[in-house]
Amino acid sequence: MKDGVNGVALGVFIFFFLAVTVMGFLAARWRKAENEASLDEWGLGGRSFGTWVTWFLLGGDLYTAYTFVAVPAAIYSLGASGFFAVPYTILVYPLIFTFLPRLWSVSHKHGYVTTSDFVRGRFGSKGLSLAVAVTGILATMPYIALQLVGIQAVLDVMGVGGGENTNWFVKDLPLLIAFAVLAAYTYSSGLRAPALIAFVKDGLIYLVIAVAIIYIPIKLGGFDDIFASAQDKFTKAGAGGLAPAETGQWGYATLALGSALALFMYPHSITATLSSRSRDVIRRNTTILPLYSLMLGLLALLGFMAIAAGVKVDNGQLAIPQLFENMFPDWFAGVAFAAIGIGALVPAAIMSIAAANLFTRNIYKDFLKPDATPAQETKVSKLVSLLVKVGALAFVLTMDKTVAINFQLLGGIWILQTMPALVGGLFTRWFHRWALLAGWAVGMIYGTAAAYGVASPTQKHFGGSSKEIPGLGEIGYIGLTAFVLNVVVTVVLTFVLNAVKAPAGIDETSPGDYTADAGDPGVQEKLPPATAGAPGGH
Repeated sequence: MKDGVNGVALGVFIFFFLAVTVMGFLAARWRKAENEASLDEWGLGGRSFGTWVTWFLLGGDLYTAYTFVAVPAAIYSLGASGFFAVPYTILVYPLIFTFLPRLWSVSHKHGYVTTSDFVRGRFGSKGLSLAVAVTGILATMPYIALQLVGIQAVLDVMGVGGGENTNWFVKDLPLLIAFAVLAAYTYSSGLRAPALIAFVKDGLIYLVIAVAIIYIPIKLGGFDDIFASAQDKFTKAGAGGLAPAETGQWGYATLALGSALALFMYPHSITATLSSRSRDVIRRNTTILPLYSLMLGLLALLGFMAIAAGVKVDNGQLAIPQLFENMFPDWFAGVAFAAIGIGALVPAAIMSIAAANLFTRNIYKDFLKPDATPAQETKVSKLVSLLVKVGALAFVLTMDKTVAINFQLLGGIWILQTMPALVGGLFTRWFHRWALLAGWAVGMIYGTAAAYGVASPTQKHFGGSSKEIPGLGEIGYIGLTAFVLNVVVTVVLTFVLNAVKAPAGIDETSPGDYTADAGDPGVQEKLPPATAGAPGGH
């Protein structure tokens, strides 16, 4: 690590940060809302985004600063087992092609803003809707915190904030400033801000990866030398080489599958999806989003490059920022750091909006103020988005960073338990609402208890997300095991409850709602007035 502050890199970083800040505030005038006092406008961008805006928004949403830092960091620390992120992003797109257009259609038809809105309407159960909402908020909070961890990693490598003995306020001041700017333009512009900034974020990331994948191997002697260095490291460490041992193959496969099932259960993924203007936009995006998987595969290789470059860091999350500083000229290191920093701002904004929408629609309106007006909903959502960011910031500033990572892993286990209600409900009304709630509770309790019992060299509890699968004796992803238990409980209890004719709740949807498009007759009549007049465009 270079001594002192890297002034050139910091200057470039500040330039891009100021540019996206201006864009964030100007986004309020981009596709200006006809009725700004509407959650559809602030929280979903007026449901008006076309194919390319949605593509950049979803890409900015799913491929975060944490992805940029953590995926190659996993390769740097664990070897090829860290590549699980690549097959899981390949698996996820055929999966979402089957159900996201149906979710978009029914949500557009009935004006649903969140997944919990759909669950409540489909099963007539505020209790089940509340469970989905609370799970979504809990799973999102540590995810937002990890975006701030990504910014902090970049600032640390640039030497901003001083050393460990520096006054805490001075050390964390740059992060506080970045947080304040993020909070301000999200409050002002809503989802339009990250949608506009995502163009810059993705452009920078593609540029940095394209340069890194060519320039760094040339400096290190080629990929043969890079892989040889990595092989040597893991052989000496007793790992047997780059590839995971046979005992780790179940863990690799179940983590990839479980992560694929969970990715579009997260509220921010659905928020970006529902902001699009038609179901065809969603279908097209599921076919072009795999381009990001190609980028992810190249990005993961940076972990091996860090090994070959001799990068030595105590915290693996710093490996890639440190690689950039060591290998790139200072000015381009600044570009790379800006890509990571902006890559944190976009998803953090979307995540805070998604969590705020869940609170507003499915806690505040459903339980606290049923007669809330659209203007009141929007105001509450704006305030809650600020509180969510404050909570994430407090998490980062007061807790060890490894704790944030472990809680994000726990969030993945939790959010997967909402899949039976959401995806199951999109295809069938057979599941009973009480059975779904019981299955969710079993999955949550088992997943949390199992994760609590996992130790690591640095933590006694919540040290990872893999454990022995009951009955198989293989180490596998806890979230997938919990999901299987969830489904079994749901199916068994549904048979029982349907047999005793337990009240099933009122389904406010009809079969045609799941294939309806924006221009179909009768679709816009059920939408809030602001949504019916939402502008179009690409």
